[in-house]
Amino acid sequence: MKHCALMFFLLLTACSTLPPAITQAPSYDLSYFEASQNMDNYKNAPVRWGGVVVDVANEQNRSLIQILSYPLNGQGRPLTDQPHQGRFVITSPEFLDPAVYEKDSPITVAGVLVGSIERTVDKKILHLPLLTVTAMHLWPTDYYANSPAYGGYGTFNSYYGYQGWGFYRPIFFPPPR
Repeated sequence: MKHCALMFFLLLTACSTLPPAITQAPSYDLSYFEASQNMDNYKNAPVRWGGVVVDVANEQNRSLIQILSYPLNGQGRPLTDQPHQGRFVITSPEFLDPAVYEKDSPITVAGVLVGSIERTVDKKILHLPLLTVTAMHLWPTDYYANSPAYGGYGTFNSYYGYQGWGFYRPIFFPPPR
């Protein structure tokens, strides 16, 4: 019995690979809307925001990722089926490869709001919140279809033939693509 309990706890801890800064919001969870209204009042405030990657720009001493902001679920994953909130930019002293941080990849970041940065979108100049990143997590794009025995949320389910809510389907069917 002791071995079963030990194995259970080892499996349980193996599933929690996300940094605590991603899964847990700061004590005061500053929303994107609050920060974008008056960035000077919230300078140096800790934030946890997420969305999808819009652009990656690598400069000599830092990398910048522009992100289209979405609300987060309880685990910190962006809810891309909700309306977007705007854009923000993160900065990191490390090289962030555009091949890894691809456009439209879901991402969650934790960091400190350090001010604003000017960015041009088409011909419009925007002043976007700028975060210094302390932790970030790139989510898989096909989040719910990774398991061959799982139909996924809002994906075509080949066993039942309609939009499903994660119904079981036999393992011999490949996941939908």
